Amino acid sequence: MPSAERITDRIVYHGEGPCWSDSWGGLRFVDMLAGDVVSLAADGSVSRRTYGEVAAVVRPRTGGGAIVAVERGFVLEGPDGELERLPDVFAADPPLRMNEGGCDPDGRFYCGSIKGGEPGAGAFYRLDTDLTVSTVLQDVTVSNGFGFSPDGRLAYYNDTGTGRTDVFDYEREDGLTHRRVFAEVQDAEQNRPDGLTVDAEGGVWVALFGGSAVRRYAPDGTLDLVVDVGARQVTACAFGGDDLGELFITTSRENLPSDEDPAAGSLFRYVPGVKGLPVLPFAG
Repeated sequence: MPSAERITDRIVYHGEGPCWSDSWGGLRFVDMLAGDVVSLAADGSVSRRTYGEVAAVVRPRTGGGAIVAVERGFVLEGPDGELERLPDVFAADPPLRMNEGGCDPDGRFYCGSIKGGEPGAGAFYRLDTDLTVSTVLQDVTVSNGFGFSPDGRLAYYNDTGTGRTDVFDYEREDGLTHRRVFAEVQDAEQNRPDGLTVDAEGGVWVALFGGSAVRRYAPDGTLDLVVDVGARQVTACAFGGDDLGELFITTSRENLPSDEDPAAGSLFRYVPGVKGLPVLPFAG
C-alpha cells in the first residue's frame, strides 16, 4: 500500500476542506472548530485567519477573495480582505452547524449541516450567485464531500451517515437529480466516508475518517487504490501544486487524547501520478 508523506506538525485540531487556488497563492484549509482558515505558503510556513465560531469550508470567488461557510451561514471575503457576513441560514436553536461543501460548474456554492451526527437532522443548502439560499437535500446526517466529474455532468456526494458515496446527474436548471449509489465505502465501523475530490480522469478520492487512508474509486465505482495516511481520522483531500499533481490530505485530532495518534492534526501529501481538476469558484 502506498503511503502519504506528512508535511507539517500537528497544526490544527480538526483539519478539513483543503482547497488549492492560484488566486490566493496555493493551499488553504480549515481548522473547523477553531473558526480558522489556514494557509500553507510555498516555504512551508502557516498563517491563519478567524471567520467565526466555525469555519466549515472555503472556496475562491471569481472576482477575488473567498467564500467561507461558518457556523450557521456564509461569510464573503472581498478581494481587499474585507468580510461581509450574510444572514444566517438557520437559527441557533436547534444546535445545527455547517460542515462541508463546494461549488458547482455554474458558480453556485453548496454546504451541508449536521446536528452532532443525529440521523436525518441536517440538510444540504445552495447559495446562488444572487445570494439567495435554497434547500437541496433534507434528511442529511453528516454532510461531507462534494465534487464534480471532469465534464461537470455528475456530482459526487458523501453523507457520512449512509456509509457510501452517492452520485447525481447535474444540469444548471434541474440541479442535482437521479441520486444513486456510486460506491459502498464503509466496510468497517472505522472506515467512514468523509471529504472527497475528483481527478482529471474521473477517479473519485474519498477520505476515510477512522480508517487511516484515502481511497480512489474508478469512474465506474470500483475500488482502484488505497493510500495509507499516518493518522487515524482522515477528513478530506484535494489536488494542488503548480500542475495539480499533488494530493493534499487533512486530518483531525478531535476527541483524541493529547498523547494518542501523534500525527493527528497534521497535513499530508501524496503524488498519485494523475492530476486533479481546477477548483470550481463561487461566482457571487
